[in-house]
Amino acid sequence: MPTLMVVIASTRPTRVGMAVGRWFVDRATEHPAFDVDLVDLAEIDLPFMDEPEHPRYGRYVHDHTKRWSARVAAADAFAFVTPEYNHGYNAPLKNAIDYLHHEWEYKPVGFVSYGGVAAGTRAVQQLKPVVAVLRMTPLADAVYIPFVQQHLNEDRRFQSTGELEAAASAMLDALERYEAALRPLRAPSGQTARP
Repeated sequence: MPTLMVVIASTRPTRVGMAVGRWFVDRATEHPAFDVDLVDLAEIDLPFMDEPEHPRYGRYVHDHTKRWSARVAAADAFAFVTPEYNHGYNAPLKNAIDYLHHEWEYKPVGFVSYGGVAAGTRAVQQLKPVVAVLRMTPLADAVYIPFVQQHLNEDRRFQSTGELEAAASAMLDALERYEAALRPLRAPSGQTARP
């Protein structure tokens, strides 16, 4: 079964991203198409890019990079759970993306963004050309959560709405379709992609 990696981008101690991410992971786990791998960038704790060579060569010298490379390479699709900071996405997510190169190729990526009135849409618009240059396929289907603080209960658990549930389902369905369509491109030359 294909693996969907859900990446929680925010690393702030008081972040909302973990609550949003757990909600989305629950939705993704219920979807029949994927095994789900939850990645918390606060736990991964990558230092700012410290590899001596360009990632396209894959000649990593640091163990943290080798571990990150193996985990991303094993994923077939991604969902980035991202905040919006000052009209853009955050530095830990950019750093995590930039560490690698070929590991991202020919894999679809969906976005679960959150913020105030803009719901993180500006962060997603900045992410799309970044992932596209890595030969990922950014989806049009996304989950945009406006006024995210209003969705937290007294225990800081995320409270969804029917509209957000429908958006999550649509994005997961799109991830399933695009993952299957892109799978042949990920097969090594001369080999057939797994069914």
